[in-house]
Amino acid sequence: MTSGIIAGITWALETLILGIALKMTPFISTQEAITLAPFVSTFIHDGFSAIWATLYNSLHGNEGEVKKILKTPSGKFVILAAIIGGPVGMTGYVLTVNNLGPSIGAVASAIFPAVGAVLAYFFLKEKMQWYQWMFLFITLLGVYGLGNSSALNVRNLSLGLIGVIMCTFGWGIEAVILAKSLKNDDVKDAYALQIRQTTSAIVYGGIILPIINGWPLVISLFTNPKTEEVVLVIALAGLFATISYLFYYKAISKIGPSKAMALDVTYAAWAVIFTVLFFHDVHIITKSTIVCTAVVLVCGILSATDYRELI
Repeated sequence: MTSGIIAGITWALETLILGIALKMTPFISTQEAITLAPFVSTFIHDGFSAIWATLYNSLHGNEGEVKKILKTPSGKFVILAAIIGGPVGMTGYVLTVNNLGPSIGAVASAIFPAVGAVLAYFFLKEKMQWYQWMFLFITLLGVYGLGNSSALNVRNLSLGLIGVIMCTFGWGIEAVILAKSLKNDDVKDAYALQIRQTTSAIVYGGIILPIINGWPLVISLFTNPKTEEVVLVIALAGLFATISYLFYYKAISKIGPSKAMALDVTYAAWAVIFTVLFFHDVHIITKSTIVCTAVVLVCGILSATDYRELI
């Protein structure tokens, strides 16, 4: 339970830091940069996260174990989860943050536990009560209410909602696949994380960026002294993401995907709180956003797990 909460807190910090990076000049200077920002920032983000995860395993002398896991069926499932959760889920998340803002983007994307619970119902045969379906529907209404709030400075609602769909389904599917993989005692949380982030970075760098012609922007960010600051900010976001994933994977392996997702989703509330505390951004505090945020968080958790087990 504690691991799930820590995962949520650190992901909220990652969200705010990534939001800062996306507002920096290299990502808003031209229309092309704005279009490429979600893909390029995610590649750099997951690349640094892969480096942090590799360093963690190397310091613990586990690199040999990671290579062994890659050859097993469980390791291949982790790779599949990485492709879905990284290029699909994380790109959708950055689209959401970029177009709805970090605080509201975090809340809107927080419905992924509900989606994961539905997928677990069909593929892992986890039971889902009738009232959980009801709470899922109410959660979606809450997200819609957030997106249409007049108090919010939404850049592009359509792209933001597309991002919400991508990240919720991507992360929901990823959690279900990981739950199956982590049942193997040989697949440790840190091993799965290194495989996940490395796979995501390779798919981005080798497939997605060449297709969208994103490499010139990546190269310019690393070679121009004036843009090195944005790279450092994304690297910091990747560090917090690595910490969050380590605790999240631990929660999945210990208490199952539904409960782990329900606890991890508290990042949405932490993101709003940290936005107010650190940036003094109080304009988001309105009756509408407070009610919709509460609806998304509470109903999202209740749709993801049986409330009796949660209590």
